Amino acid sequence: MKQYFITKHIAIFCILTLVIKGSLYAQTVTNFSGWASVFSTTKLSSKFSLHLEAQVRSNNDWKEVQTVLLRTGLNYNIKTNQVVTVGYALIENHRSVDDVSGWGSEQRIWEQFILNTPFSLGNHFVSLQNRFRLEQRFISTSIVTGDELQTDGYVFSQRFRYFARAIYPFSPTPKQAFVHGTFFSLQDEIFVNLGDASGVNGKFFDQNRAYFSLGYRFSTKYDLEIGYMNQFVIRKGSLKTINNIIQFATYLRL
Repeated sequence: MKQYFITKHIAIFCILTLVIKGSLYAQTVTNFSGWASVFSTTKLSSKFSLHLEAQVRSNNDWKEVQTVLLRTGLNYNIKTNQVVTVGYALIENHRSVDDVSGWGSEQRIWEQFILNTPFSLGNHFVSLQNRFRLEQRFISTSIVTGDELQTDGYVFSQRFRYFARAIYPFSPTPKQAFVHGTFFSLQDEIFVNLGDASGVNGKFFDQNRAYFSLGYRFSTKYDLEIGYMNQFVIRKGSLKTINNIIQFATYLRL
């Protein structure tokens, strides 16, 4: 009954998200891009581990690199299924001001709590992760000096992110552990701004990312997957963007 309750409410959450996005679809600009991501967790001791993450994202139509993201953090395992993390991220974004293009940075301090609640669905072992993340964002502003973009200062903003991801192995897993084989993943993440949002889009809601993928687990230490992400973003004013993203992702547990 508990497993049914969790699954039911995740499904309702995803459906409501898609309905809201669908009602606003006609007002949006649509883009197509690609992301390549590596997520790594390295065990340091029985309680501590290191999170390392790198992403490269293209602009519309895969023409050039739009964003490079590097994120690191220190994990502390409260229990086997509960992890808290504090970390730092550096994001470099390609931007244009008055027809002059260049790079602008964003720096983040972030904290998160992860709750893993695996359950059995038939004779398949399903892993379900709930992640709650806070971000303190320092976003650079740019001005044109000569023919180059230069950083003029930073805007501070805070954001909360809720993320849910389920992994369903295609093969039965009678030992209650998914060790290797093909899997399907389904996830959704919602972003909201906290406090003064005038430096970003000026609104409470920031974006939503709905994603599904097909992957292969080579061992308990290595996953490889390819998937589709629908990213719905609220911009300043009345502008909204939908990004259709193909993502290649590698997960390492060392």
